[in-house]
Amino acid sequence: MALMRKMAGRTARSLFAAPLLLALVLAGCSSNVTGDSPVSLTKPIKEPETAAEREHQRILAAYGGAYENAKLQASLEQTVEKLVAASERPDLKYQLHLLNSPSVNAFALPSGNLYVTRGLIALANDNSEVASVLAHEMSHVIARHAAIREDQARQAALVNRVATDLLSDPNLGALALAKSKIALASFSRAQEFEADGIGVGISARAGFDPYGAQRFLTSMGANAALKARQANIDPRAPDFLSSHPATPERVSNATANARQFTGPGSGEREREAYLEVADGLIYGEDPSEGLVRGRRFLHPKLGFTVNAPEGFSLENTAQAVFGVKDGGSEALRLDVVRVPAEQKLSDYLISGWIENVDIRSIEDLTINGFPAATATAQGDSWSFRLYAIRFGSEVYRFIFAAKNRTDAVDKQFRASINTFRRMSLSEMNSVRPMRIKVVTVGANDTVERLAHRMAIKDRAAERFRVLNGLAAGDKVRPGDRVKIVVE
Repeated sequence: MALMRKMAGRTARSLFAAPLLLALVLAGCSSNVTGDSPVSLTKPIKEPETAAEREHQRILAAYGGAYENAKLQASLEQTVEKLVAASERPDLKYQLHLLNSPSVNAFALPSGNLYVTRGLIALANDNSEVASVLAHEMSHVIARHAAIREDQARQAALVNRVATDLLSDPNLGALALAKSKIALASFSRAQEFEADGIGVGISARAGFDPYGAQRFLTSMGANAALKARQANIDPRAPDFLSSHPATPERVSNATANARQFTGPGSGEREREAYLEVADGLIYGEDPSEGLVRGRRFLHPKLGFTVNAPEGFSLENTAQAVFGVKDGGSEALRLDVVRVPAEQKLSDYLISGWIENVDIRSIEDLTINGFPAATATAQGDSWSFRLYAIRFGSEVYRFIFAAKNRTDAVDKQFRASINTFRRMSLSEMNSVRPMRIKVVTVGANDTVERLAHRMAIKDRAAERFRVLNGLAAGDKVRPGDRVKIVVE
């Protein structure tokens, strides 16, 4: 949890949305869940002078900062050089940035800044897969998609104004606005397909296996499905205005593109070279951003830990820590803000942070020696139990949400909040990140045996398959090099 990083006087926000369920649930009672005084965990930096620099700093803030790994950086830069030389615009210059985030993401700015998360590096299995991603993002720059999207957005805004100001029939106005949004979304999906096609061509001409895109998109789909199952979210849930095509569509498209470049010497995967630089990569959260261990969240840098209620799955994001209970009937959110020392926590709960607070429910209390306050609030379909705990100079805010908040459910929430405590020095020093370890498959090894060696115990075999690009029926062979996650 970046815990509300502050950059250039503005709250940094994650560039990808939290799980849909949490967004809907917590929007039901919250008017300002980020607060006005976010805690800054980053060193002061010089105010950026250009728009590109400001965007770069926002991206670093939202994605955990830069990930320092000289060997990996050099390998990726070498791949970028090959791709640039094989592209339609070898005159363009790119600067590669590794991001310290477990999310699987990559993107490029028109300025030439090219970003890759370590989460993406952990999921990929060879250089051709990463090359396909980098080539795809470079293709957006080559095709000037950002500028085209900006023009389309301006046109959609114009339609919106016309629909609002000039059309007397509200139904016709709504229809015009909907059509403009659909056109914009469809166009961006077309951009993605275009970038896929351009990217496969660049990657193949640079000497990489053209099927790298197909394999990586398949792994990305499997990873998203696993993550959705862990959080009880339907991966098929439609997102009509999504700017990215559904993964099966992109896999099919990538396969068709790759067939154009199939033939003798059609490209290298460079798997061994890739695994060499991926060995030792941090997997999951960095301890400096907080760690999820089962239903426990630890933040050794800030020195606290807390356990979610039984049955919860946690996700640590740049915005906050989110949690969903099996079945989706309960949820939670944790973040931190600065609150003036003279302001009572009971007063803070009704200061506008949360709407619809039941004033009669406000209660001052102490949690493991720390001053705290609690209250309830009511949304349309959800009930909320709120806690604010003063820990040093910060206030930690918990939102527990339930579709049916009974006394028994409330008791579980209270039991969870009572686990909030200060970590001991030995606990803080003993926290280590999980890392990718590359091992050789032995004669008696199976997927299940290798998965049993992983530090991740929840759905370990499924996670092992996703991490190594293995389908449900695939087996490992003696002598193969594979990735496992160790602590």
